[in-house]
Amino acid sequence: MNIVCIAWGSLLWKPGSLKLASGWHPGGPRLPLEFVRQSDDSPELALVLCESARPMPTYWAYLGTDDLDEARAMLQEREKITPGKPHWVGSVPSVDGATADARIAAWLEKKRLDAAVWTAVPPKFDGENGNVPSPDQVVAWLDSCEGEQRDAAEDYIRRTPAHIDTRYRRIIEARLGWTPLREAHVTHMR
Repeated sequence: MNIVCIAWGSLLWKPGSLKLASGWHPGGPRLPLEFVRQSDDSPELALVLCESARPMPTYWAYLGTDDLDEARAMLQEREKITPGKPHWVGSVPSVDGATADARIAAWLEKKRLDAAVWTAVPPKFDGENGNVPSPDQVVAWLDSCEGEQRDAAEDYIRRTPAHIDTRYRRIIEARLGWTPLREAHVTHMR
């Protein structure tokens, strides 16, 4: 079974414990993405699936396993998702309560790939999962960050590939001047 990971944020430049069997390829499924999740363990405002957002380009890479459970476990570990949240690691085919996605299933069929996993954490703001902040709330929070926290938050947004041009990103760029880095910082392997 060939299994791929779909990505759009920090997995592209920090795959961590995720065992990639290829580099990241452009041309993943277009998915609704926005900078609307305050991370649990880092000072970043993560780019996550948000159904009210516009579809954006994504990347994909082959994983170094042919076992879907192992692929899901690798992504769960890399993303530090607690075991009680299996639906926060999406997969096609869907197993053990994983979030499924018809857009990704159609993309897999078109690419003639067997399976995919992706991070399916919800938006989160002010400690509340599912809370989608307004652009003004996002900019105010980012602008309130100081020191290393601000540097990390800015770095995350600037490293996200420029063609993932979300509405909130445009507002952050206009108000805070956090423009995308000139070069894509996508980890390419093999």
